[in-house]
Amino acid sequence: MKFRKRISNAIIYIILSILALIWILPIGYLVLSSFRVEQGSYFMADRETGKQYVMPKAYTLNNYKRLFSAEARKMFDFPRWMWNTFKIAFFTCVISTVFVLFTSYALSRLRFKMRRPLMNVALVLGMFPGFMSIIAIYHLIGLVPGLAQSHAALIMIYSGGAGLSYFIMKGFFDTIPFELDEAAYLDGCTKWQTFIKVTVPLAKPVVTYTVLTTFMVPWVDFIVAGTIMKDKYENFTVAYGLFEMIRVENINVWFTTFLAGAVLVSIPIAILFLIMQRSYVEGVTGGAVKG
Repeated sequence: MKFRKRISNAIIYIILSILALIWILPIGYLVLSSFRVEQGSYFMADRETGKQYVMPKAYTLNNYKRLFSAEARKMFDFPRWMWNTFKIAFFTCVISTVFVLFTSYALSRLRFKMRRPLMNVALVLGMFPGFMSIIAIYHLIGLVPGLAQSHAALIMIYSGGAGLSYFIMKGFFDTIPFELDEAAYLDGCTKWQTFIKVTVPLAKPVVTYTVLTTFMVPWVDFIVAGTIMKDKYENFTVAYGLFEMIRVENINVWFTTFLAGAVLVSIPIAILFLIMQRSYVEGVTGGAVKG
């Protein structure tokens, strides 16, 4: 039995190692190629032998420096695009998290006649990808003066349907005993105080998850940002802006710079995850504050 268990464990480890390698390889190629001296978008070929190779033969920081150079900013204003994306992602994250919190709490704790039909409708609508309605949304935005090709339009689009993703947080709220709410009411708390001081502290893990996911939506989105912004260069988000570097006319000159930009784009998400991870752990091990 011990021998069979060791064999099964070894097979599991091998499978997990292969999956980890498959996941790490593209990231490793991206990071290494971002330091590559050689230009071009494909596997490089040795001039003498003609054989292709993957690993760069020389490394440099010039690809990162080039992102912030005056030459690059005339065509690809990476710092401005990063700031645009951060601004949009921050406001989207705050608004969307509040929407999801309120919607989930209402559907979990309140009982009213249309509760079940509304949950079913929201669940069905949430199954459809958002870009299906982007053309209609684009024309509707164009009817509002000053809203077309603006950051406010993107924030409204990203956060407007956030309430439809209520089911994860609602499921978490359902696991919190209702007796805690009743105890808070007996101590003189209002519904708002109960929500802030009892429910939200206990829901830190799922709130953290919501913050991360809602922040990442505008950070990595390409379709919505491209449709709304079109040719308004100064309002591009970083995902849509970086795509300009790998168009046919630019890819052979700017591909390694694009890779450097892709690496830098991932850093804020990693930092946010490290910061929010503490809140996640505190939410799992901590408790509510009664007052």
